[in-house]
Amino acid sequence: MLTHFNKDGKAHMVDVTEKNSTERVAVAVGKIKMSKETFETVAAGTAKKGDVLGVARVAGIMAAKRTGDLIPMCHPLFLTGVNIDFTMDSKENTIICHAKVKTYGQTGVEMEALTALSTSLLTIYDMCKAMDKRMTILDMHLESKSGGKSGDFKY
Repeated sequence: MLTHFNKDGKAHMVDVTEKNSTERVAVAVGKIKMSKETFETVAAGTAKKGDVLGVARVAGIMAAKRTGDLIPMCHPLFLTGVNIDFTMDSKENTIICHAKVKTYGQTGVEMEALTALSTSLLTIYDMCKAMDKRMTILDMHLESKSGGKSGDFKY
């Protein structure tokens, strides 16, 4: 059942008034593949624009907090935690990003985790595009979620 449509088939924001508040956690995962030279520059922290991963981490946190402003049917949420982690894969010249978002409330944080993830990866692209316009963002997905009426999910 699509919950963002009313009985007349019109888009609406889901009413969460009667839902119980619970701890909600979501983790989204994705990666960006780049040239060996670009990967080594990011890993060494010598990109001309500065600390690529540090800026991408802050961008992801900021994006998670603004998800309700970006995605029309998302509720504005009070987030209790946002964590952005990067893993460097030198064999594939890939940076893997994990975005974990938490709240205690009446609706989940899946969209906040996915928004944080995509913004983090787009920030890496933006900061490195002068070196490598062929970077590719791959495999973005919800890895897991917990809390709420629908229960736990694991990809």
